Amino acid sequence: MSQMPPQAALSKCPSCAEPLESGDRFCGACGYDLTAVPPPPPDHPTLAMNGAVLPDAPQGPPPGTAAGPAPAPAPEVPAGPAAAAVPPASTAAPSPAAPAAGVRFDRVPEPDEYPLQAPDPRVAAETADAAPDAGPVPVCVACRAGRVDGDGYCENCGHAQPRERDHLEQEFGPVAAVSDRGLRHHRNEDAFALGHTALPDGTHATVAIVCDGVSSATRPDDASLAASRTACESLVAALAHGTHPQQAMHDAIVAAARAVDALAAEPATAREHTPHQNAPACTLVGSVVSAGLLVVGWVGDSRAYWIPDDRSPAARLTEDDSWAAQMVAAGLMSEAEAYADERAHAITGWLGADAYELEPHTAAFKPDRPGVVVVCTDGLWNYAEAAEELAEAVPHDAAVRPLHSARVLVGHALDGGGHDNVTVAVVPFPAPPQGAGSA
Repeated sequence: MSQMPPQAALSKCPSCAEPLESGDRFCGACGYDLTAVPPPPPDHPTLAMNGAVLPDAPQGPPPGTAAGPAPAPAPEVPAGPAAAAVPPASTAAPSPAAPAAGVRFDRVPEPDEYPLQAPDPRVAAETADAAPDAGPVPVCVACRAGRVDGDGYCENCGHAQPRERDHLEQEFGPVAAVSDRGLRHHRNEDAFALGHTALPDGTHATVAIVCDGVSSATRPDDASLAASRTACESLVAALAHGTHPQQAMHDAIVAAARAVDALAAEPATAREHTPHQNAPACTLVGSVVSAGLLVVGWVGDSRAYWIPDDRSPAARLTEDDSWAAQMVAAGLMSEAEAYADERAHAITGWLGADAYELEPHTAAFKPDRPGVVVVCTDGLWNYAEAAEELAEAVPHDAAVRPLHSARVLVGHALDGGGHDNVTVAVVPFPAPPQGAGSA
C-alpha cells in the first residue's frame, strides 16, 4: 500500500481549528483531509545584511549542480507519548510562521515627513461661532487641531504654546521698543510701555518706560507689567495737563511703586503655601523727550544712555542702585573691580512692598545735538556696559529707524550669550531749536 509523504504535524485543523493529535490524517470534528493541506503562500526571499539569501521556502539545487533523486520518505512514526510532533529538521520544510531574521527590501518606503493632522472642524466651528468680544479660540501652533487651555497647553497633543511675552515689538510714533526672553530664562520678566502726547503749548512729548522683574521675588513678570503700564499712563496724563516733565516722572515712579505694592495683597492661603517668597518687585527706568528737553527717571539698575548722532561723546544718564555702584561711590573699589565681583548686580533699590525706602531718581538734560536715548535693562548693558561700547552697537540711522535699531541691540545681547531677558527702547531726540544750549 502506497503512503503519502509525511507532512509536518499540525496542532489545529485548518478548516475548523479543532485540536489534532499526532498522526491524524482526517479531522475528527469536520472530517477535513489533513493530507491535502495547501502549501504555504509564496513569499519574497529575505535578504540578510551580508547579502545571503535566507530561504523562506525549499530551495532548488545550486546553479550548475545536477538535481539528484528525491530523498526517500521517512518512515511513518506511530502515535504515542514518545513520538516526535515534528519530523527531523533534515526532512521538514521550514515553517512560514517563523521566518528568518533579516531586512526586508520589498516594503514601501516611509516618507521623510508626515503631514500634520488636519484642523478639527469642531474647533473651527467654535472659532467662527465665538462671540465677537470674546476673540478667536486659540489653536495649537504644533498640531493645528487642538484648543489651547488656560495653562497654555494644547488639549489635543499637549504641546506647550509660546507665551505672548517671549518676544514683543512695538513702534509708537517716533519711539520703538523690543523685549525678548533671552536664551536662558524660561519666561520674560521684563516689560515696557510707550506713550506719545501733546503738551499744552502745542509741542509733543514721547515717553518710554522699561521695567525688569526681580527674579528672586514672586511674580516678577506681573510686577514689571503693572509698573510699566502705570508709570506710562501717569506720565502721559500729567504731561497733557502741563506738569513739568521732571515732576511728572517723579510722580509716575511713585504711582508705579503703589501698583507693585498692591500685588503683594494676596489671600492668606497663598502665603501659607509660599511663606518664604518675597513680595513682587521690579526695577524701572524711563525717559521723556520733548522740545529741547530730555528727562530720565529710575529706581534700580536698569539704565538710560545718550547716544548722539556723531557718537561723541556718548554718556550714561543713570546711576545704578546696586552694590557695585555703592562700592565705587564710596571709593572702596574701582568700577572694574566692583562689577567683576559676584555681588555687583545685587540691587539696593527697587519697586515693591519689600523695598527699604522708595527713592525715585530723576534728572533733566538739554542736549545740544540730535541723537537717541537708549532705555534698557541689564540684559543689554551686561554686554555693552560702557557708553562707548553701546554707541558702537547702535546703528547710525537709529534716529530714523528706531525699531530696527532696537532689534539690532537685542540681537547684540543674544549674540553675546542672552543670559537674561533683554528689553530695549530707542527714543529719538530731535535737533534742538536755534540758540538752545545744554544743561
